[in-house]
Amino acid sequence: MALVWDPANRTLIVRLRETQAAAQRLGLQLLALEVRETADLKGAFENAVKEGAGALILTAPIASIHRNLIRELIAQYRLPVIHDAKEWMENGGLMAYGASNSDLFRRAATYVDKILKGARPGDLPIEQPTKFELVINLKTAKALGLTIPPSLLQRADQVIE
Repeated sequence: MALVWDPANRTLIVRLRETQAAAQRLGLQLLALEVRETADLKGAFENAVKEGAGALILTAPIASIHRNLIRELIAQYRLPVIHDAKEWMENGGLMAYGASNSDLFRRAATYVDKILKGARPGDLPIEQPTKFELVINLKTAKALGLTIPPSLLQRADQVIE
């Protein structure tokens, strides 16, 4: 498994550490690929394939900025890609698993309502996401020659056919 990340992004440093720990618990080897600019993306895909990665994890900021290039690289290198936002799936990702953005926005609206009614933002509790979504892109799976197990398809919140 390979993870594309930008060391300049503090959030991604935390995500890298968490992903490394999870991979170690599962007995998987994680290849961390630094991508600081657009020109680094092709090299990241090349290194992932060269090192034998079976899949690539893309992080939100990198993927959302370079969607067209990533779509081309997925097709060129035939590497399954997982992302944390279902909105990215139209760009050729195989799977997305992450917090539901629609649920996060709905919950944010309740915070705005409380603040407009006089609550101090500093007094409001910090909340973690509670709803997560799994989206599987069968078009991409077919293009990559992959078969998704029925048990995983049954667990998916959305399947793109």
